[in-house]
Amino acid sequence: MRLKRPSRPRGFRVADSAQQLVGGFLLAGPFVVTEEVWVLADNMSVFHALATVGVVFAIGYATLYKADTKRDPDDEQNVGGIPLRFISLMLVSFGSVTILAVLFDAPDTFLGGTETNGAIAVTTFKAVSVGAIFSVVGAATADSVFSR
Repeated sequence: MRLKRPSRPRGFRVADSAQQLVGGFLLAGPFVVTEEVWVLADNMSVFHALATVGVVFAIGYATLYKADTKRDPDDEQNVGGIPLRFISLMLVSFGSVTILAVLFDAPDTFLGGTETNGAIAVTTFKAVSVGAIFSVVGAATADSVFSR
């Protein structure tokens, strides 16, 4: 009978970020180019947007560390006590929506001519917070499904 060495948690790798990117961009796209999201964002308060950001963080953490029972945040590489995988997930979730919004010129398309630059920036932040809800689901799911 051969004894197995206890396995150490696998470190966070570039491939993990790539998996998150695929999932994040996949689900972010449709929400960046939907006029209803931009109308909703325009009517949201900053408080609502910040609460939405909190929801994104909660969904991301729960998906990575509560739904996946094999993963422990204390065993992972961290930066300032925050798991690197979680930091990457948040950057991907908000970053993918922001990148697509800029690439598709969504703020000018949906808000151009009706608002000042400052108001466009605030509404874009609110729209990104809405899109990030869906992006985080795709990014965290891809990370969990394809991580071994």
